[in-house]
Amino acid sequence: MLRRYPLDWLPKDLLAGVVLAAMLVPVGIAYAQASGVPGIYGLYATIVPLLAYALFGPSRFLVLGPDSALVAIILAVVLPLSGGDPLRAVTLASAMALVSGLVCAGTGLLRLGFITELLSKPIRYGYMNGIALTVLISQTPKLFGISIESAGPLRDTLGLFQALYDGKANGYAFAVGAGSLAIILLLKRFERVPGILIAVVVSTLAAWAFGLEAGHGVKVVGSLPQGLPGFSLPLIELSDLTTVLIGGFAVALVSFADTSVLSRTYAARTRTPVDPNQEMIGLGMANLVTSLFQGIPVSSSSSRTPVAEAAGARSQLTGVFGAVGVALLLLIAPDLLRHLPDSALAAVVIAAAIGLFEFQDLRRIYRIQQWEFWLSIVCFVGVVVLGVVPGIGLAVVIAVIEFLWDGWRPHYAVLGRVDGIRGYHDISRYPHARRVPGLVLFRWDAPLFFANAEQFQTCVLQAIDQSPTEVRRIVIAAEPVTSVDVTSADMLIELEQYLRATGIELRFAEMKDPVKDKLRRLEVLARIGGDVFQPTVGAAVDVYLQEHGVDWTP
Repeated sequence: MLRRYPLDWLPKDLLAGVVLAAMLVPVGIAYAQASGVPGIYGLYATIVPLLAYALFGPSRFLVLGPDSALVAIILAVVLPLSGGDPLRAVTLASAMALVSGLVCAGTGLLRLGFITELLSKPIRYGYMNGIALTVLISQTPKLFGISIESAGPLRDTLGLFQALYDGKANGYAFAVGAGSLAIILLLKRFERVPGILIAVVVSTLAAWAFGLEAGHGVKVVGSLPQGLPGFSLPLIELSDLTTVLIGGFAVALVSFADTSVLSRTYAARTRTPVDPNQEMIGLGMANLVTSLFQGIPVSSSSSRTPVAEAAGARSQLTGVFGAVGVALLLLIAPDLLRHLPDSALAAVVIAAAIGLFEFQDLRRIYRIQQWEFWLSIVCFVGVVVLGVVPGIGLAVVIAVIEFLWDGWRPHYAVLGRVDGIRGYHDISRYPHARRVPGLVLFRWDAPLFFANAEQFQTCVLQAIDQSPTEVRRIVIAAEPVTSVDVTSADMLIELEQYLRATGIELRFAEMKDPVKDKLRRLEVLARIGGDVFQPTVGAAVDVYLQEHGVDWTP
């Protein structure tokens, strides 16, 4: 990109980088604290990923860093394992970033970037709504200045109400937090207005001017450690390995699903193609490098990316300048945000969590396809009740089942000739269709594989039994069949042998050449013969009429 970089882009990228850095700092701190680690590590996870993505990522606009969609996943792993030790929490979070980075980069190198397409939109809505609610519940106590020990969304909600009933809320902290939230939400509709930055500045000035920390017990960020992150391997205990691996896989799934959607959105807007495999490599390298410099897992940001674009970003250099700006803050002015109230940071996270909810499109899905709507609700309930990581696991299982279902029990049809319409059509749709005497035309609308092989055989025999005339030949209209495996190949051999024993011939029409090649490789043609194919259903009918001397006019 630098070899063909227009110099007139430089001022725009620099200005956008400065604007971006001003937003990255409070957001990085907020998401880190919400994830169960000290805020400084959110800034470390802001600097390094932006530099790594600039080198490896394909998108000119994407901004990477700590993200609200990952908060609940990180917290679900870090909180129970760290025992309240912040350094151990950071090590666990960095290990999750390492796992996520290896998974994403490896998947991209193997060119498996399509895997996130296996998650349907309703399922993605379900687990993201669950994550959003979990984050919202976890941050609401901080908005009131209340500290409770997290024990899951339902218990946390009860604990919050109990604390409010007992009068533990800090009115000053709530005023700052609620005011910050109102500013962010009110200014969100104006893309070019940095609502988060304005809320952070106003709340920081208010806390400093009125002495809210010393005089009214409002918790603030305090001084940040000066300097940049050092190299550190995230070495965890063996007993934590399984949980960290599962959490890292969950992070990889969510972060790449979100990144791919955001990347495609900006690619379409700018009419620049983006390679999903390279996108996965860029995301993976960002997480991988971050994990080696005391960072937490990162993803693309649907809130900071539009800020960079609105500020005039032209290339990846915007992210580089943003990273340099955050680094300079840590080197020169680490006390700049020492008076920033924790309740204001909670407002930042809550505003982001509200943006994760999706209701409007779910209403549309409920109207047009109710069973997919209820799949989304099951995923949502799974995340809220079982926890974020098990809930995402449930969503993946449901996605696999949904993916297999159409192939497991696919549509099939017996075909007939409809007067006035070319071709052969489903007799269940055209009850008056004419059928060829002694011939069954059977169409199977799915690949043939182990899960539906027995069903295919059952349906074929059922179609023969229901034929109005004695069957001499059955032709499989195989155009929709895109693949076969060993199980289905063996089934075809057994079916052909059974049909031959009963005096019925098995033939195929419209089968694709790659599928024929598989049948040849799986030794099916050696057993049933190689002269069983016709190019079209019409040709198969003509051959049957000629070979059996049937008087029937197509």
